[in-house]
Amino acid sequence: MVRSTQQIHPAREPAPVRAAATVLLLRDTAAGIEVLMTRRSATASFAPGAYVFPGGHIDAADEAAKRIAARRPTQSRVQRTQAIAAIREAFEELGILLAHHADGRPVSAADIAAMDRADTAGTAFADQCAARGLVLDSDKVFTFAHWITDRDLPKRFDVPFLVARMPEGQTPTADESEQFEPCWVRPADALSRHAAGSFFMIFPTVRTLQRMAAYASVDAVLAACAPGDAGEAPLWTSCPRAGLLKGEDARYMEHESPFGELALVCPDGQIAHALDWQSEHPVALLKNVMRLTAPNPSVMTGPGTNSYIVGDAATGYIVIDPGPNDFDHIGRLWRATHGDIRMIVCTHSHADHSPGAAPLQALCKETRPPILGLASRPTARATARFTPERELDDGERLELSGTSPEGTALTHTLRVIHTPGHAANHLCLLLEEDGLLFSGDHILNGSTTVVDPPDGDMTAYLDSLDKLDAACEAGGVEFILPAHGYVIGFARTAISMLKAHRMKREAKIAAAMQKLPDGTPEQWLPIAYDDVPERMWPVAARSLAAHVARIQQLNAAR
Repeated sequence: MVRSTQQIHPAREPAPVRAAATVLLLRDTAAGIEVLMTRRSATASFAPGAYVFPGGHIDAADEAAKRIAARRPTQSRVQRTQAIAAIREAFEELGILLAHHADGRPVSAADIAAMDRADTAGTAFADQCAARGLVLDSDKVFTFAHWITDRDLPKRFDVPFLVARMPEGQTPTADESEQFEPCWVRPADALSRHAAGSFFMIFPTVRTLQRMAAYASVDAVLAACAPGDAGEAPLWTSCPRAGLLKGEDARYMEHESPFGELALVCPDGQIAHALDWQSEHPVALLKNVMRLTAPNPSVMTGPGTNSYIVGDAATGYIVIDPGPNDFDHIGRLWRATHGDIRMIVCTHSHADHSPGAAPLQALCKETRPPILGLASRPTARATARFTPERELDDGERLELSGTSPEGTALTHTLRVIHTPGHAANHLCLLLEEDGLLFSGDHILNGSTTVVDPPDGDMTAYLDSLDKLDAACEAGGVEFILPAHGYVIGFARTAISMLKAHRMKREAKIAAAMQKLPDGTPEQWLPIAYDDVPERMWPVAARSLAAHVARIQQLNAAR
């Protein structure tokens, strides 16, 4: 876990969340699913003027209304209360009532007209329904998503986004107080109008409609939400994080590339971290960790190769992966450390990682930091040759220590982890005091690394993933700092997903080899990588070769 003393931004407590519920009322049309939305009041305290789904706070009376609410066997007490709240809010705001008479008759327009939509405080809603012998259709309301309002906002809610079929014979009528202009809209059309600036929606609404647009019918949506072997659960849960992109607020869900970096730098939700890629200035991730991205963006390097600077003015610095031999980049590394570099470590020998080591060392005339790493093996390409001044042992610790101006002892310890696979001489580094893993090219953000034989080996790569997972578990690692892309959060989950992706790809390659037993890698490639753009096949062919070699080794061992 990251030391609080190393966080850039002072800790703050985000606003507490309040329980609420919202419901997407759906109907089928010849053009596809439509969802019922309304426009919030321009004076509303939350999301004024936004188009939303009906919903609101969960009241204590919603729990009591269970006496008149139906329940399916797999529906928890909490889920039924949420459904009741959503049904009540849909009635208050739009005059839609998801209910039926105890004898099975549907609710009629006359039933709804006889009820007072304005008098639903306390037990009034349940009492009105009970007086007319109505049963709430809470068993027909399912959980689609679960949103928790972003940490930076002053009003926060914990909200299930529920789904239900629009009852026949009912017409939505806005309360003209909280909600206005009820409209039926296809998710894709709502998104298009939002992008054009004529249909304002907040982030969770946008992302929910993006997922909803993938379904062809209401039945398909309800089937996706139906309980499985593990019971009922939302299709996803998210508490987004916000950063700055081109000077504007930008929000991201947990599966999106910048999320982990925002969690590391601004754990309490402060909107203070710029996500724009640039090579002019180092980016502070913690007080003791900076990233400087080399100006070498490409298909293979993404936004560029990340050089990391670990340490501070009291301890001196370690530079991880000084990058290519780029004069300006090396000069920026030197200036960022004030020339007080104690060690230079290369995670491996590839041309975008290690060539900058020697010229950076030459700039540090006073400290002349040693160049550390693992020597390239004979299998390395001619463009990826590297010989360190000293080879690092697996498990070795590299320590920086000093005393702050306030008299506090400071220590930053990097533990070496040998991780062959991407390259035979690849290693990773674990910052023990803060639980950070510097993964080099072994784990990347936004793409999978290339395993290129003979220097790359797929079995070694997968074994190294297992080794890193064990190290993350033992070291409490939450974040991975890759050589390309943003910081990765949920470290062990990321490793697990990466390994699962590799094994899924290997299964596709094995299937292609079985389909064409006399085929060649060139013939297997379009079958095994049919989900990858053809322009990337030349790169994919390298990892395919590594998988083929592994498959053949496994078959020979049987």
